Amino acid sequence: MTQVYFHCSNTKGVLMDRRGTFVSDLIEACEEATRRVRSLVAAANLEDWRQWALHVSDEAGDEIFVLPFAFVLGNPH
Repeated sequence: MTQVYFHCSNTKGVLMDRRGTFVSDLIEACEEATRRVRSLVAAANLEDWRQWALHVSDEAGDEIFVLPFAFVLGNPH
């Protein structure tokens, strides 16, 4: 198990994940990242999420991967 952190950012700032989450592998980290993006987008608010990205980092603070919200949202019609 590895502890990873899911930080969200856009051009205005960063939302830091201070607790982290334990995952067993990279696949589980990707699945959790996608779940978190979908959860934020589904919440009732006025935020335009298209310019946001979710940064997944390890315990040392090294970035593992970045998931742009637009990748999960798809193209607007």
